Amino acid sequence: MKALHDLPAPAKLNLFLHVVGKRPDGYHLLQSVFVLTDWADTLHVERRDDGRLARHDMLGGDLPADDLCLRAARLLQTETGCALGADIHLEKRLPAGAGMGGGSSDAATTLLALNRLWDLRLPLDRLRALGLRLGADVPFFLGGGPAFVEGIGDILHPLTLPDQRFAVVKGPAGLATKDIFSSQLLARSENLAIVAGFPALAGTAEKLVTGFGPDFGRNDLQPAAEAISSEVRDALALMSKQFGNARMTGSGAAVFSVLAGNGEDGKDDQSLATLLQARPAGWTGRICRSLAQHPLAGWAD
Repeated sequence: MKALHDLPAPAKLNLFLHVVGKRPDGYHLLQSVFVLTDWADTLHVERRDDGRLARHDMLGGDLPADDLCLRAARLLQTETGCALGADIHLEKRLPAGAGMGGGSSDAATTLLALNRLWDLRLPLDRLRALGLRLGADVPFFLGGGPAFVEGIGDILHPLTLPDQRFAVVKGPAGLATKDIFSSQLLARSENLAIVAGFPALAGTAEKLVTGFGPDFGRNDLQPAAEAISSEVRDALALMSKQFGNARMTGSGAAVFSVLAGNGEDGKDDQSLATLLQARPAGWTGRICRSLAQHPLAGWAD
């Protein structure tokens, strides 16, 4: 096998994000539900026999000197002693700094692709351990589905969730995660979310139970983000007015609303297009759907 084409690297949304503590090393302890969406980057990976690793941007964007795709490939090379290399071509569709896990998803798809192209046959558990060294979100993108997430984002408990649609919007600027977590406005949840049947988690979304009351579903990072970014404030106001119940996802600048219905009438698409047309250049958004499973599920079983 010389090449793999049209490999998806899907985005995730945090249906909620609660800060529930802090470790002695300074990392915050979180609880969240991650869900994959059909908004995705696309990778094309070609094997090289000379051991060289290179990343190419297919849409003409700026190439970082050392992005997560290259870091993932180097780590896999180093840990396995593999003498092969790769050309990694990326169609970057997901906005940067959005809190949707785009870079982590790209790295995960790179690991899955090179595990096949280099015929390494590493099991999923080994890839997840390597992924965690790249970032707390990377293991989630290695072929799973929706998950209840704990720790620093690295402890995953699979969930079954109904199909959902989302409107997602992001302004031109991003957010620095360190600025949010160092803010005096960082909210902290007083109670832990409870998932019925935990730790088995055998049920569906109807079994999600919480002690937080009617505001279950909030993002505890949002007050700090709103104080830092006028774009986040604008996006939340616009989305709440247009679609209702808007909130941030993760620690980035993207804002989303959960949509009702199947969207066959196209009204939500038109509403989002109208919203974006009224904004300055650089705003982006999309109507997207949840995925029950990662498109590359089973690649490292």
